[in-house]
Amino acid sequence: MTLVAEDNPERVLDAALLPLHKAAFGIALGGAAALTVFLLTAAHLLIDPSPGLPLYLLSAYFNGYTVSWTGALVGAAWAWLAGFVLGWFFAFCRNFLLAVRLFFIRAKADFVQSRDFLDHI
Repeated sequence: MTLVAEDNPERVLDAALLPLHKAAFGIALGGAAALTVFLLTAAHLLIDPSPGLPLYLLSAYFNGYTVSWTGALVGAAWAWLAGFVLGWFFAFCRNFLLAVRLFFIRAKADFVQSRDFLDHI
């Protein structure tokens, strides 16, 4: 069962204009960021590539991060926090800008609809 019937364009538009859930988006982005940092560090530790990625640079952003198994957990925790904040803020800005845009679209439609109101009196 699909959420939106593709043959009904109004339902497709309604679904596209639904607001994002800020906490859910933050948790999802935080989880993806934490998993990425942990897997990159784990792969670097297990494979030990000769040039490798300069993962030590993450310690400039994530306090306590090192290229080690403990550092992988610390980096994952910091990445989850940073991803959550970025995801929450992105969803907030998207919802706010969408609401402002819809407000102006509705205001313009109301103005166009009632423009000739005084002509009928």
